[in-house]
Amino acid sequence: MTPEYFTSDPATALLSLQEVVTEFHTEQGVVRGIDGVSYDVRPGECLGVVGESGSGKSVTIMSALGLLPPSATVRSGHAWFDGTDLLQCSERRLSRVRGKEIGVVFQDPMTALNPVMSVGAQIAESLRAHNPGMSRTARRARVLELLSDVGIPDPAERAKQYPHQFSGGMRQRVMVAIAIANRPKLIIADEPTTALDVTVQAQILDLLLRVQAEVGAALVLITHDLGVIAEMADRVVVMNGGRVVEQAPVDALFHDTRHPYTRALLGSLPRMDSDVGRLATVQSQTQGLAVVPDAAEQRLVRVGPDHYVASAYAHRADGAEPDAAESKEVVA
Repeated sequence: MTPEYFTSDPATALLSLQEVVTEFHTEQGVVRGIDGVSYDVRPGECLGVVGESGSGKSVTIMSALGLLPPSATVRSGHAWFDGTDLLQCSERRLSRVRGKEIGVVFQDPMTALNPVMSVGAQIAESLRAHNPGMSRTARRARVLELLSDVGIPDPAERAKQYPHQFSGGMRQRVMVAIAIANRPKLIIADEPTTALDVTVQAQILDLLLRVQAEVGAALVLITHDLGVIAEMADRVVVMNGGRVVEQAPVDALFHDTRHPYTRALLGSLPRMDSDVGRLATVQSQTQGLAVVPDAAEQRLVRVGPDHYVASAYAHRADGAEPDAAESKEVVA
């Protein structure tokens, strides 16, 4: 039987990444941080992107948005958003997309927010940049509406305050307010619950789902927390070493896991319903990023409905254990 390979589809996807390659220039030479990443984000869905730190989750999205550091360069690929290839856009065109059509909730609100501007002024700045005809009165009303929508009490008073006067959870709520201010088509949440306690994490995640539904946006949730993915995502993309190794509907990923790296991630989670003994640890793959693997082995092959895995592992059924050589690749 001829294998069916994954092909991104800009015609039906809101955001379609096609063979994106991003390189970093380091003292040790050029490192390929993103190596041919392709996946689609469909209208209205929540797509989870998971993997260990350094796997390329955030860099892939930042490549599409033109928010890379000076040491990084997108070498090839396409990032189709609503019919436009973002990788071919000028900075001026990207500035019109970012904040209006695509909203971003960054990982650390304390560094993402301006410490010398009031919270209200920072939300209003986004409105002013993308709605130049909006009056000052309308902007202020929209700022207070947004603060109320994200659950900040006494918005008229809190809008005058500065980021340091807010708790971590409240600062993240402000980031969500800025991200949805212009009713974007796509919301990107990059590790939005880092450094928050469990109760606040749940509140922020519930808030993201609620505002996603209210504005009718798609949501890309970048995280290393598989528990969050199980609760929120419709589909999941698993990244390792700058490449997509598996993507599937959330139920299929947890119950019909095919790639040994995905299996290792799941094996590293503690369980309440059984005694698993010593948890598995996942060995970092980032030190091997300078090595370009066999392209044929990295192509994603269909193994089930909307379920794709790197072709080297496409033959594995659920529960099949990788051989010793494969195990050494992903599990320490």
